Amino acid sequence: MNQQLVSFAARLREWMGHAGAGPDGIRQFPELALELFALQFASNPAYRRICEARQSTPQTVEHWTQIPAVPAGAFKELELSSIPSPERTAVFHSSGTTDQKPSRHFHCAESLALYETSLWEWFQRHFEPGRQFLFLTPDPKAAPHSSLAHMMATVQRKAGGKFLGTLGADGGWTMDFEAVVEELKCVCRQGRPATVLGTAFSYVHLVDWLAQKELQCELPRGSQIMETGGYKSRSRVLPKSELHALITRYLGPVGDDIICEYGMSELSSQAYDNGSQPPPSAPPPRIFRFPPWARAQIISPETGREVSDGGTGLIRIFDLANTFSVAAIQTDDLGIRRGDGFEWLGRAQLAETRGCSLTSV
Repeated sequence: MNQQLVSFAARLREWMGHAGAGPDGIRQFPELALELFALQFASNPAYRRICEARQSTPQTVEHWTQIPAVPAGAFKELELSSIPSPERTAVFHSSGTTDQKPSRHFHCAESLALYETSLWEWFQRHFEPGRQFLFLTPDPKAAPHSSLAHMMATVQRKAGGKFLGTLGADGGWTMDFEAVVEELKCVCRQGRPATVLGTAFSYVHLVDWLAQKELQCELPRGSQIMETGGYKSRSRVLPKSELHALITRYLGPVGDDIICEYGMSELSSQAYDNGSQPPPSAPPPRIFRFPPWARAQIISPETGREVSDGGTGLIRIFDLANTFSVAAIQTDDLGIRRGDGFEWLGRAQLAETRGCSLTSV
């Protein structure tokens, strides 16, 4: 293992819990990004070849925005990792339709520790502590290559909670709806706020089942919903506003109590939105923001440059927590630049479908 990367990861973990969350963290990002680029250039052979082909090296790159970004799809074909093969203890696969070749994000003990620090430090700034957590996903034992399942397990270790998801006969994610409803009713009887976490696909099936049974579960005031992922041929597709209206109708939370997450198996950090306000006819956009150790840019596909505020383009992410793979990733997702955040629009046309509703999440 490259000891310089191990040392960088240890410093980054400490920084995340202190200066990383404040103004000092934001100011330190540029120098840390350049330091990490030099380390990844030296230790990640596949990434180094990409950089050299673009004539970008630690000697020529002067600003973090010049660091070469790797298309997310490259994780399907290349081993974009600084972790020697014998030391790889886990691999997260991208989601998508079952006939697609998945991306591979390799991990070891040090990278998983950094991943978990990154997700927990940012997660706890958006979700209230001390509540009941219900996960509408399988646990990692059933989905060992799912970054989302690993994320949920990390939250469970920190805050407790129950996994309510299972694997169906076809290997897809599903739930025992009667058992889920019994858990929700228990939460309602106790009157203690809860946080329910699941994919868009899971919520569609849950509210459809509740509608069929003519049931409603009014969660206690202050409860929260985390919605992430997509549908990917596992359910009907709903506009986000319609899905959230159904969640509100059958589960209760409204407005800022529904928080969306943006993440990828190729990343080690997640973005959360600002929630939506109760119903005006034209609700404000949901703006996603990454933690201070990650940055998102909106890149024009025509010019390759960052668009101005309000402009539309492809989302590019620089994630320092990706210490042992590649920090700069070019996604196939479209977004609108909104100040220091972005509004997510969906997949670019002709891009492969993705989502967190299959076993290959």
